[in-house]
Amino acid sequence: MIDQAIKSKIKKIKIQTKRIMQSTLSGDYLSAFKGSGLEFHQIRDYVIGDDVRGIDWNSSAKMNKVMIKQFIEERERTIILVIDVSASTLFSSNHELKKESIASLAATLAFIASANKDNVGALFFSDTIEQWIPPKKGNMHLGMIIETIFTIQPTGKKTSIATALRYLVGLKKKNAVVFMISDWIDDLSTYNRLLKVAGCEYDFVCMRMLDDCEKSLPDVGFIDLKDPETGRSITIDTRGIKKQHHPLTLFMAKRILEQKKTFEKFRIDMLDISVGKPFVNQLVMFFHQRIARQV
Repeated sequence: MIDQAIKSKIKKIKIQTKRIMQSTLSGDYLSAFKGSGLEFHQIRDYVIGDDVRGIDWNSSAKMNKVMIKQFIEERERTIILVIDVSASTLFSSNHELKKESIASLAATLAFIASANKDNVGALFFSDTIEQWIPPKKGNMHLGMIIETIFTIQPTGKKTSIATALRYLVGLKKKNAVVFMISDWIDDLSTYNRLLKVAGCEYDFVCMRMLDDCEKSLPDVGFIDLKDPETGRSITIDTRGIKKQHHPLTLFMAKRILEQKKTFEKFRIDMLDISVGKPFVNQLVMFFHQRIARQV
C-alpha cells in the first residue's frame, strides 16, 4: 500500500515528466532509441526508383511481373528497467537517500517510455532477483511498476551485478533497451564477462547513481563508517584525503575509472547521476549525445 507521501512524490514526478515531454524530451527520446527495425508490410509492383535489392524474385516469377517487398519502420520498443534495491542504496550524505534518487529516475524513465507507447518491464535485484515484471503496455501496468519501484521491500542486502545480468541475458528479449540503475559498487571481475554479453544482446545503458561522498570523502578527520550490506564497521582517518595519493582517494578513483574503461570497451553507454540532484538536464544531454552519434 502506498502512503500519502509516496503518492505525492509520484504525482510530482508524473507532472514534471509530462511537462518536459511537451518540450523536446519526447522527440529526443524517440530519436535516441530507435524502434526494433523494419517490419514487412506488403508486396507490390516495382516502380522506377525502387531499390532493386528489395525485388521479390519468387513473387515476380509467379505474377509474371517485377514485384518488390515493402517494409515499414517498426517503432515499438521494449524498455527494461533494471533497478538496484540492495542495502547500499540506503546511504546518503544529503537530504535524499540513494534509494529515493534511484526510484525517481526509474519512475521518470517509466513514464517517458509509457507515454511513447513502449512496452515497459522492470527487474529488481540485490544479491538475488527480488522481482521481475514482464514488459507490457497500459496505464494499469505502468501503475504496478511505479508502485513497486517505491514500495518494494528487498529480502537481500548485498549487491550482485552478475546475478542481475545473468537473469537479464536469460530473458532473451530481442531488440530491448535496458536501463540499469545502480551504484555499481561491486567487484568488476564478477560481472565483467556477463556485461559484455548483455551489451551485445541489448541496447544497454548504464546509469551510475553515486553520492558525492562515494566519489570523494570530506577532509574531517576520524569518522566511523558502517557497511549497510555486511554490517561491518570501521574507523578511518580522512585527513589529507583530498590529496591524490591518499589510499581511499586512489581506491574510489580506481573503481570509477576501471568501470568507465570497461563500459567504453564494450561500447556501453554510461550516465553518471549524483544522489539528491536534478537529473532531467542530464537525461536531455544524454539523449542528444546518442542522436549525434547516430547521424
